[in-house]
Amino acid sequence: MSMLKVSNIQKNFNGNHVLKGIDFEINKGEVVAILGPSGSGKTTFLRCLNLLERPEQGILEFTDGSLKIDFSQKISKADELKLRRRSSMVFQQYNLFPHRSALENVMEGMVVVQKQDKAQAREKALSLLEKVGLKNKADLFPSQLSGGQQQRVGIARALAVKPDIILLDEPTSALDPELVGEVLQTLKMLAQEGWTMIIVTHEMQFAKDVADRVILMADGYIVEQNTADKFFTCPQHERTKQFLLQAKIPLELDYYI
Repeated sequence: MSMLKVSNIQKNFNGNHVLKGIDFEINKGEVVAILGPSGSGKTTFLRCLNLLERPEQGILEFTDGSLKIDFSQKISKADELKLRRRSSMVFQQYNLFPHRSALENVMEGMVVVQKQDKAQAREKALSLLEKVGLKNKADLFPSQLSGGQQQRVGIARALAVKPDIILLDEPTSALDPELVGEVLQTLKMLAQEGWTMIIVTHEMQFAKDVADRVILMADGYIVEQNTADKFFTCPQHERTKQFLLQAKIPLELDYYI
């Protein structure tokens, strides 16, 4: 049963048509990986899902009937807040508050947005830091943490507000290669726990291992989507085959014939 559905999402930047009518839905507990060359519109699409970018057209709705937004109309503040409260974003550059400890960064959403009791929020934040393997770093500031550790704090912060959907924008692309694994491991654990996630990524192997469904975007369109297994082993579109070849993903032999 789909949880979130968007249809005909269109977005222009300075007359440049970046998203050309995207239709997409995601089920509760599903992990969807979005792949595509740079400039394909994948990050813009992700940012439209929590209004960091505003599409000019399209409909976004939660299928339980709790929220429906028509992007061609003026969006009320209340609907904007509702949408933002249902999703959490993990950014490429971590976006942590530099003058707050890891613990305070994770507490932020619970205390400021959800107005939770501070002592309770602290308890929850500590257990989330433990979940991502950073309990012993709770009092350190972002500048004292490695990139991988900062991103894991970012993930703990995203989980803290118990979102329906976690949106991840290339969560490993700013990391040194040796730190990528620890972040992917954390995301793998979340997938196993049943969190609903949409991940824009370059990490093919991760998409193959962890995603339920993989989407290829190019030039503002969805070119192909399929289960992870089928997407990588028997792509249907020429564009997908080219993309996987360039990424050096071995296809089944009969694709070369």
